[in-house]
Amino acid sequence: MAQPGTNVLLTGGAGFIGSHVGEKLLARGSHVTVLDNFNDFYDPAIKRANLAHLRGATVVTGDIRDRALIARLFDEGAFDAVIHLAAMAGVRPSIQDPLHYEDVNVRGTLHILEELRQRPATRFVFASSSSVYGDRSNVPFREDDDIHHPVSPYAGTKRAGELHAWTYHHLYGIPTHCLRFFTVYGPRQRPEMAIHKFVRACLDGQPIPFYGDGSTRRDYTYVDDIVDGVVRSLDRCAGYEIYNLGESATTSLQELVGIIGEACGKKPILERMPMQPGDVLVTCADVSKARAQLGYDPRTNVREGVERFVRWYRERA
Repeated sequence: MAQPGTNVLLTGGAGFIGSHVGEKLLARGSHVTVLDNFNDFYDPAIKRANLAHLRGATVVTGDIRDRALIARLFDEGAFDAVIHLAAMAGVRPSIQDPLHYEDVNVRGTLHILEELRQRPATRFVFASSSSVYGDRSNVPFREDDDIHHPVSPYAGTKRAGELHAWTYHHLYGIPTHCLRFFTVYGPRQRPEMAIHKFVRACLDGQPIPFYGDGSTRRDYTYVDDIVDGVVRSLDRCAGYEIYNLGESATTSLQELVGIIGEACGKKPILERMPMQPGDVLVTCADVSKARAQLGYDPRTNVREGVERFVRWYRERA
């Protein structure tokens, strides 16, 4: 098992999940180099503000597609491990701009892997996504399920990342874990993501965009539980493994809106809209492998997590 003093390159470290992971690593004595390009997918000032939680980290502004920068970071960094979170996120925007998603998520990941092949003892933890499972109704999702039918370019790029990671492990022996995150939420969540957007609308008395009939279900996973899984994966990274990181419970859209209304103390206003391309009916993680091999133990149910998020949101208002 890794020692807390691990020297880690954290790509996407100024983002929502990344800033929480970096904060946890710093608190336990790791040296953290954050690489983030602070792009305008959402207000870059939000990610700049996240840096307040990363005091003590080395922060590098740059893009994972910049091959020369990546090579220089590895040459100078002497990293024990890489946690690779940097990516273009989101199913719906990937349908609008699939070439950009491919460029960042696949070519950018290959730049990291090309450096790792020269340093094959360096551990690699790759942030994948539950979206790789596609639109399937048999739940819960298991890591050994057939996943040959992604329904968005984003999902395709995440599966491609897993496959490239396997190839580099096979060829060069790089210790690799691919972590499939299930609908992460919590403080610092990106403003366009559902729970953040719904809470903002509810508190402002604005309509909540309500897609479909409300029966779609998601495995909403609180960010603290995800961070715990990431750090446990880092400490135990050996061989090549894929792990689901979720809450292992599902909540319907209708139920979620009701929980948000209760936490906000307001009746939500719904703007009913059709299902969107790339949306799936259900996500639900089987986390038995992560429990057994990583000691992963998610503890925050969606009601408690939403209440925490609303408190955080109100404190910032």
